[in-house]
Amino acid sequence: MQADLLIRNATIYNSYFKKWIQGDAAVRDDKFVYVGPDGADAFQAAAILDAEGLYMLPGLIDIHLHIESTMVTPQSFSDGLIRNGVTTIVPEPHEMANVFGPEGVREMIRASEHCVADMLYAIPSSVPATALETTGGSVEIEDIDELLRTEDIRCLGEIMNYTDIITDTEGQSKTNRILKHIREEHPGLVIEGHVPKLLGLDLQRVIHAGVDSDHTHQTVEGMEARIAAGMFIEIQEKSMTASVMDYLIKNDVSEHFCFITDDVMADSFQETGHLNHIVRKAIAMGMAPERAIYAATLSPAKRMRMYDRGTIAPGKIADFVLVADEHLLDIQQVYKNGVLVYSEAAQQVFTEEPQPKGSYRFPASYYESVKLAELTEGDFSVAVDAKDGLHTCRVMTVQDGSTFTKESFAKAQVLAGELHWETSGCGLIATFERYGKTGSKAFGLIGGDTITRGAVATTYSHDNHNLLIVGHSVADMLLAANTVIKQQGGFCVVDNGQVLANMHLPVGGILTEAPLEEAGPAVKELREAMQSIGYRHYNPIMSIATHSLPVSPFLKITDYGLIDVNAGKIVSLIVS
Repeated sequence: MQADLLIRNATIYNSYFKKWIQGDAAVRDDKFVYVGPDGADAFQAAAILDAEGLYMLPGLIDIHLHIESTMVTPQSFSDGLIRNGVTTIVPEPHEMANVFGPEGVREMIRASEHCVADMLYAIPSSVPATALETTGGSVEIEDIDELLRTEDIRCLGEIMNYTDIITDTEGQSKTNRILKHIREEHPGLVIEGHVPKLLGLDLQRVIHAGVDSDHTHQTVEGMEARIAAGMFIEIQEKSMTASVMDYLIKNDVSEHFCFITDDVMADSFQETGHLNHIVRKAIAMGMAPERAIYAATLSPAKRMRMYDRGTIAPGKIADFVLVADEHLLDIQQVYKNGVLVYSEAAQQVFTEEPQPKGSYRFPASYYESVKLAELTEGDFSVAVDAKDGLHTCRVMTVQDGSTFTKESFAKAQVLAGELHWETSGCGLIATFERYGKTGSKAFGLIGGDTITRGAVATTYSHDNHNLLIVGHSVADMLLAANTVIKQQGGFCVVDNGQVLANMHLPVGGILTEAPLEEAGPAVKELREAMQSIGYRHYNPIMSIATHSLPVSPFLKITDYGLIDVNAGKIVSLIVS
């Protein structure tokens, strides 16, 4: 029997028994045709690989992530994935969709077509995330239908506005209308969820609406309640606490969870890895390699109904990784469709691309998406409807260890209808609509584990990607903001009139076309610059970027104003 590739003498991971076997594997026409301890002599192979001393496991599969969080384009992202043994992902491009609508989704799909890693997309379901912000585009029910008709779509992306499901008893909100439409018109479509901290009746109402997964920050109590109600759990790194991992190790829940990355910064991607880092960490925390690998291969494949991959077995796509140590997952080689695509020895991703690397260009309008004039000092005057005197104000309080914020209070002076925020001891947070639609802006006070001097400005602000600025000096805020505006998007850190770090993000104001090898150091420079002016957070970039995310508890800001996330409403800056 003919084979394209014969792998001999490998220690092969069997997903169905979650154990290793000694044997051989044959590949023909991109798929495994044989896997077992004997029978390899029946094949005449064009190429033979002696894998003695190596462990052979399926290519890793990440079913919940956002390429835009790494700030690079799909091609650079794919190169990083392959180096880390990740051969299939299900990205949800809701960041590009918030900037450009359904065409942003299509452009990300087009940009992925010649990537080595398989990118099988999720349709963004919550664009905009709420009705309390201005975005560049929206995704409506008719857009979802059209994308399902014309593209290879794996699921409906995360339903973010869980508040709508709980509070809209008439079912008229956009979120509820989308869910009803999917249940009736596309009943087999997987629906991803975003349900932070919900328990009891509220949780079960969300599940009843069709949302049957959650990837947000887990506790043992919340995770157990979700599994008990039939929800699938996607564990990202911030959920890997000792108590959560102990629960996953001690309980037979392999069919009810998988590992994901969700958001990975470019510097950590380059330095520590991707989904392989999550699997290594799980093993280091006491999970058996066989169970950790299952949670990053066959379990996610089943969740997304990708029955052609996730395991080394006859008839399955021949995506596999060779490692020298099953605990360390030290990648030696990566194969995609039975073809070598990465070698650690060569430190190279191999590909036969039909177009030159990096040649994909987005439409011209994607490089001209910031339609905002340069700001002046007067743009930072905080007008309020209050009498002169000292007033109690809401403060968005940043907390290390989470992208959630909390609400606290501080006193600030009002004179002639203007809030003198400097008297509060807090910083100022501002957001400016940047799509040329409304010209709206909003202000708030900010404190906690954030910067203590200088300023940060960015158009990388989830999910609306309006211009967001945090600062303690109007002059520094102006410099940071105008730097970002003039370069059509980016992330700028300023202190005492000096630009400490500036990352240009020309594609939609959120992506760079630089390779990961360049983006990683640039992100690291941003992170270090933010830390140098007082930011005390495990991920300051993601922290500040989610200050404008009105589905992430508790107090956030959009161009509409301060948002009480749990109540789903705008609240005033001045309390009394």
